[in-house]
Amino acid sequence: MTSKERAAFRAQAHSLTPVFQIGKSGVTESVINQTEEVLDAKELIKVKVLLESCPERPREVADKLAKETGADVIGVIGGVIILYRYSEPLHQKIAQKAANKKAAAKAAAGNNYKGKKRMFDKY
Repeated sequence: MTSKERAAFRAQAHSLTPVFQIGKSGVTESVINQTEEVLDAKELIKVKVLLESCPERPREVADKLAKETGADVIGVIGGVIILYRYSEPLHQKIAQKAANKKAAAKAAAGNNYKGKKRMFDKY
């Protein structure tokens, strides 16, 4: 991943809120599973590390999560980790939505209605 891509993802992540917190248990199997599920659904996520109670430093937590999930660490700022992983199911869903919109527009174009109000339509 190039530095420009990383910077673009960091800019996108600015408005995100952390999806979950990692506390005194550190990186457990359930945290890894949660991270996997959220990365499949969103691609770009923030995770908060509770600095007072987590046994590991945020950078170590980020590296562990990235290794276990196959994600890229975009950045670690204080106790906030930004992770990115390409999600094929998410992109398929977006492509399907675009195809559905295109099909709906094509169907609407062929019905001669074209948004005109008729006399008996009140609104």
